[in-house]
Amino acid sequence: MAGIGRLTTHVLDTMHGKPAKGMRLELLYVHGDHTHHIADSYTNGDGRVDQPLLDEQQFQHGEYEIHFHVGQYFERLGVELEAQFLDVVPIRFTISEDKHYHVPLLVSPFAYSTYRGS
Repeated sequence: MAGIGRLTTHVLDTMHGKPAKGMRLELLYVHGDHTHHIADSYTNGDGRVDQPLLDEQQFQHGEYEIHFHVGQYFERLGVELEAQFLDVVPIRFTISEDKHYHVPLLVSPFAYSTYRGS
């Protein structure tokens, strides 16, 4: 069922205190015990994806995951770690209303947090 909502994200690099430019992310639709790949994107200079991950045409209720490739991001920046702790951060969430869903990520090489934004 197509809706009138949309899905967006924003990534902030809390180690450096700035938007996470150039982070790869993947959007997946969860169906039972397997997932369907929907899209690959990269964050822009503001830590956002230029287009909504789901726009009004693609938007539907269900369970989704965004995979944030944080290990690759920090490696590309030259962050040297004795041992990498975070690699891919999966955030699984449910879309149940025809509204704007915003799933931001605040991340460092050792911790992350998320919330339902607006």
